[in-house]
Amino acid sequence: MKKFILLFLGLFSLLFTAQVKDPVKVDFKINALGDNVYEAVFHTTIDQNWHIYSKDLPPNSGIPTEIKIAGRDVDLIGGVEEIGEKHDEYSKAFKARIIYYSEKADFKQKFKVKDPSKLAKVEAEIYYQTCDDKICLAPNTLSFEKSIENGKVLEDAKTDLKDSSGDEGDNLKVASIDLQNPLTDCGIAAEKPSENYWSYLLLGFIGGLIALLTPCVFPMIPLTVSFFTKGNKDKSKGKRDAFIYGFFILLIFVLLSVPFHIIDGIAGNIFNEISTSVWLNVAFFIIFIFFAGSFFGYYEITLPSSIANRSSKAEEAGGMIGIFFMALTLVIVSFSCTGPILGSLLGSAVTGSANVPMLLTSALAGFGFAWAIVFGLLALFPQALQSLPKSGGWMNTVKVVLGFIELGLALKFLSKADLVTKTFLLKRELFIALWIIITIGLVLYLFGIIKFPHDDKKAKISWTRKGFGVLGIAFIVYLIQGLIPSERPRLQLLSGILPPVNVSYFHKESDGIYGMHPEHDFFTALELAKKENKPILIDFTGYGCENCRKMEEFVWNEPDILPTLQNEFILASLYVDDKEALPADQQKTIDMGAGKMKKIKTIGDKWSMFQQVNFNNNSQPHYVLVTPDGQIINNPVSGYMPKQHFKDFLECGLDYFKKNKK
Repeated sequence: MKKFILLFLGLFSLLFTAQVKDPVKVDFKINALGDNVYEAVFHTTIDQNWHIYSKDLPPNSGIPTEIKIAGRDVDLIGGVEEIGEKHDEYSKAFKARIIYYSEKADFKQKFKVKDPSKLAKVEAEIYYQTCDDKICLAPNTLSFEKSIENGKVLEDAKTDLKDSSGDEGDNLKVASIDLQNPLTDCGIAAEKPSENYWSYLLLGFIGGLIALLTPCVFPMIPLTVSFFTKGNKDKSKGKRDAFIYGFFILLIFVLLSVPFHIIDGIAGNIFNEISTSVWLNVAFFIIFIFFAGSFFGYYEITLPSSIANRSSKAEEAGGMIGIFFMALTLVIVSFSCTGPILGSLLGSAVTGSANVPMLLTSALAGFGFAWAIVFGLLALFPQALQSLPKSGGWMNTVKVVLGFIELGLALKFLSKADLVTKTFLLKRELFIALWIIITIGLVLYLFGIIKFPHDDKKAKISWTRKGFGVLGIAFIVYLIQGLIPSERPRLQLLSGILPPVNVSYFHKESDGIYGMHPEHDFFTALELAKKENKPILIDFTGYGCENCRKMEEFVWNEPDILPTLQNEFILASLYVDDKEALPADQQKTIDMGAGKMKKIKTIGDKWSMFQQVNFNNNSQPHYVLVTPDGQIINNPVSGYMPKQHFKDFLECGLDYFKKNKK
């Protein structure tokens, strides 16, 4: 249900977050109680300051702990019993009383074996979430399997990190990889990208200013400011109330981000999981097309009128409460214009970073601040109202222009879904051609050649509108460059938005990037490296990873970088978001230690787990240099970085390898 809510609130590369160790250790055992009765026990040991929830929680609150005992050879007796020191507290976030355990807790389930004379297999599973006072980790599922024969419990049947077949190519843990002891300490790992909250605050502020120019909001400015400055005999009180009104507008927009803090806390890395979801990106493509139709004037997106009516009625309370509901009414009635703009802002924030909720708060605060400052300044200087342009057709022009922008943004989501599924139907040139067509439509509209339902049929085209039309023509000329075959990528300003250079009508996907043919399997690359006596550059990447594309187009393609990549290294590009299913004999459940089991079903699952197990990292892009015998040469680096930083990283590892190669 929470993911469903996320989808329709407008959220959706891959994130720069380090792997978090699970603070809960789970031991599973089966005790024989006699008379063919057994007791399955999950004993949890919880690190300091962390806790897990009880199995009994109110609906729509935390995630309760669940255990399952299954198998065709057993029958359950009664329900689950939990033992431990309970903490019973009222949660303001959930608005309910919740029960949780810290330090330790046991969960028990009794059962019988159907036929004591036969070998009985018992399958056990525990599902729980770990939280502290600030964050919650993603819900975790651990699986166990034990057997009972002649009344005795046999040893665990579990899969090791190495595949039981003994085939090295199927192993995920590489014994030679020692992350803590690289062969050389030259080179410094890239710093973890910092969250630029100010940029999202500015982005939100600009979005708020644009929204003020729409026909849903602009006419409200003189109306509300006049109310506060003229509706009170005490002018100072009127100005004070206007400032309070602006503050409440800001507060309401900030409060819109609160649910995402709760969702992020409950679901842990949910934003990371959904960022490359095919269905989610297709859904956003459809939603943005829907937004565009609204801006073009074919229909309106509005909240139920009952919400606005109730809020408007509450204004009659007067005082601070009345002012708050005036602000709330403004936000609600303007939703048909602000909804699509806010959706675009939220989508941008979610694709941009690991700390999604804080970025959303920054963007929404900027949006609300733009509105608050306009109302505040106009309350201070009401004479400025006379200089504001009158409402008119120009506001509909703003909406229509935003509609064309929404169409362009929609293609980005469709492209990401296309890349992740590896259908590669939306080639780079087709993407550019569609943007050219959209921009041509925008230019024709700005020059008055085409019109939409709410346009004045006889309106004169202003010089300002024509000026933006000329800018549109310039953008078309810029885009046309991308349709011309070239050895070097063009349109670098759009890097990370356009499909990769090898997803093109002029190249085959199998041709790789810039003439390089990366291996997509580490163990195949390792064999090739031994044969050619070259170091391996492991490139943990993703089809939906925008910073990976930026590195490839801005950094890899540089003349003092590309020859080194082409000639000196074996490139292993491992896609952690590859949704293609592994062959049935390669799908497995691996034991991560401390009872933790992980199912590997897709190619992306395999390389994502390979990265976490060997390099304690799950961010992309992430680069590691290793020798042909699988030893880490120097400190790995992560994220988008300046060319010189990446060059130093390569040269550091290459120089060491050449001096010490066998």
